[in-house]
Amino acid sequence: MGLYETGRVCVKTMGREAGSLCVIIEVKDDSYVVITGPKNLSGVRRRSCNTRHLEPLEAILQLAPDADDNTVEKAIEEAGLLEKFRTKIRFEI
Repeated sequence: MGLYETGRVCVKTMGREAGSLCVIIEVKDDSYVVITGPKNLSGVRRRSCNTRHLEPLEAILQLAPDADDNTVEKAIEEAGLLEKFRTKIRFEI
């Protein structure tokens, strides 16, 4: 188990979705993972993402690899993280 594993909740730190929470769905290699918000919760659509653009959090959801967005949303709701996913995190520089 590494830092970036399936089900890990992360914060996007770069791009237009910076500050939004997302979940890792699949680990491609050491540098890239597939993430989702899901889009209707946090605005992050399913896509490949460089791990340098993510900040991992402590929360890990129990997900099967390649879980669909409905399954991810149910896991987020069961973990009690629904409100966190709906708000953006502000970064101080």
